[in-house]
Amino acid sequence: MIRETNSPEETYLLGEELGKKARPGQVYCLNGDLGVGKTVFTQGFASGLGIREPVNSPTFTILQEYEDGRMPFYHFDVYRIGDVSEMDEIGCEDCFYGEGVCLIEWSDLIREILPEHTVQVTIEKDLEKGFDYRRITVESR
Repeated sequence: MIRETNSPEETYLLGEELGKKARPGQVYCLNGDLGVGKTVFTQGFASGLGIREPVNSPTFTILQEYEDGRMPFYHFDVYRIGDVSEMDEIGCEDCFYGEGVCLIEWSDLIREILPEHTVQVTIEKDLEKGFDYRRITVESR
């Protein structure tokens, strides 16, 4: 699926739509350059799961857990990870194979430890189409 959005609100709504469809055990891999709207997308995704508390990128903590939605939500931001072995220290496998859903920002950095089946979400800008334009590709692998 490829969607084009033209505002942060539209990007949020697409995230929300996917959050509503998410199932326990799924791992969403979210990739895109700095400033493309990964956090806005994630906030929408969390809303689709029924999470009402504020959702921000866990850049310095790597993992933020949310329990108040219809299932646990594990939000990873692995941008600052030094070595993939750090993921074991925070218990990533419990999240990847648990009863909740995972969303991993910058997942390309830990590709070698990801589960076999993931949902890949890539957000891209095209300034020729406008400052707020985003091309969002969603594919299952």
